[in-house]
Amino acid sequence: MRCLLCSRWNIALLCGHCRHSLLAPQPHKRELLPGFFVYSFYPYDEIKDLLLTKHHHIGAEIYRILAKTAIAPFAKELDLKAFAIPVDDRLKGGYSHTAILARAMKSGSIRPRYGALFATNDISYSGKDLAYRLTHPRGFRYKGPQDGVILVDDIVTTGTTLKEAYSVLLAAGAKPLFAVTLADASR
Repeated sequence: MRCLLCSRWNIALLCGHCRHSLLAPQPHKRELLPGFFVYSFYPYDEIKDLLLTKHHHIGAEIYRILAKTAIAPFAKELDLKAFAIPVDDRLKGGYSHTAILARAMKSGSIRPRYGALFATNDISYSGKDLAYRLTHPRGFRYKGPQDGVILVDDIVTTGTTLKEAYSVLLAAGAKPLFAVTLADASR
């Protein structure tokens, strides 16, 4: 097969050259709410096509590659005891892209917790503007750990999803520390 990025012949979906040169993480920190930050690793426009594979069968492997390249090394550097909570990790197309990202957070002191934060509304924000997002909340429910929670999602655009998730966690008595996403659309 060919590498999805450079079209070189390769066994994997993305060749080693592209993984190291084009997918080198560019860490970024953005304050969504006072004291609540989102750490991301790529500008959205640079990996948009890869992120959109979540709607196709190859998305699971692409998300594993991105998670291994960016999120796993970040998590290994953290010195805190916490739970990685994927945002609405229901299975779609046979896998959950946010569960793949949360799994990459697993380390000696960080454990993923699946099925803890789920949306009661099956709304997709993909391609929707801020007005739509604000008038169509996801209706999150949380039934997970209380201490040391890290929210995990693929993209932060307006921050609406993560802000809603943050509020739901607080209302449930949890202590959200920060969020981690692959990409930030504001960059």
